[in-house]
Amino acid sequence: MQRVDNILNNNIYNQCMAQIEKAEEKRRFCLHDLEHSLAVARIAYIINLEEGLGFDKECIYAMALLHDIGRCEEYENGTPHHMAGSRIAEKILRASSFTEEEIYFITQAIESHKIISDDADKADLRYILYRADKLSRNCFECKMYDECYWDEEKKNQTVQM
Repeated sequence: MQRVDNILNNNIYNQCMAQIEKAEEKRRFCLHDLEHSLAVARIAYIINLEEGLGFDKECIYAMALLHDIGRCEEYENGTPHHMAGSRIAEKILRASSFTEEEIYFITQAIESHKIISDDADKADLRYILYRADKLSRNCFECKMYDECYWDEEKKNQTVQM
């Protein structure tokens, strides 16, 4: 997965991830680190395989690695992370040899991963990212469960897929 390695070695990606890490040093809730992004990638890829959706593995991993990248701007100046992330991801994806079509679908998924409509196409990359992002959190074992701002319906009460 050379293009995914390109992302992980990209200067913009690494600068943003360092900013996020610094901003979340004292965060008590879920972090937005590489571990979270890889969990999202793996879950999204499992969904892709189990539901026979046929999305490219590198595109899924790229999408997951970059889905929270905009948090660097959100913490710095308040720009919503899904909006900033789409813009930042476009630069990183282009530098990592993704096609224009892949860039379009990945950035659209990043831009809409925070909130998804009830009538969303469940075979769409955007919905896969939304689901994987939420499923990646093990709320049932979280020490901050009672203080978390997520609604009870949104919290993962059990291991699920």
